[in-house]
Amino acid sequence: MMNSQVLVDARIKLIAAARLFYQRGWMLGTAGNLSVRLPDGSFWITASGKAKGELTTHDFVRVYADGTVEAPSPDLKPSTETSINQSIYSLFPEAIACYHVHSIEANLISMFAEEDTLNLPPLEMLKGLGVCSENPRCQMAVFTNHLQASKIASEIEARFQKHPPQIPALLIRNHGVIVWASSPETALNYIELVEYIFRYMVAARQLMIDG
Repeated sequence: MMNSQVLVDARIKLIAAARLFYQRGWMLGTAGNLSVRLPDGSFWITASGKAKGELTTHDFVRVYADGTVEAPSPDLKPSTETSINQSIYSLFPEAIACYHVHSIEANLISMFAEEDTLNLPPLEMLKGLGVCSENPRCQMAVFTNHLQASKIASEIEARFQKHPPQIPALLIRNHGVIVWASSPETALNYIELVEYIFRYMVAARQLMIDG
């Protein structure tokens, strides 16, 4: 049996990240979800309907590879977007953490995107996402925000199986951004980098309008 302290530590990292994102206005109210995968293939994910600025270790649900759900109490349900996390972990075996936030900039940016891609500016910040070429031409995959998250998950799987993404991030239109990484710390960095790029794009668009 896995050491219980290891499990608690994984949730503590998610709690710290959620509070930081809440303070930045990216996880207001109960919006968004965070998960971390454990060595046995199961993962902790924030429970549905929980305020992200006030999470405790009892506000997480554990989901196993076979779909079995383990919760601290009967009233806790996994995030409604658990299926998206499952798809990410299935597609990318190296992924250990998956972070999803709802920022204003992400929603504004999704309106600039073409049907299924967002062209990103060739900023230095892209190096932090693994894009190291000079003046890179980089795109982020954009998905439709269906009412049923399982439909979004299915579309993510179908698309990425045929066309792997350039960066470990995707955007759901009028919803928010999702990143995945090999550790919770790296996932936090990715969220910050992506949100910086979004803020830059919004500011650049505003300057052109004002000019």
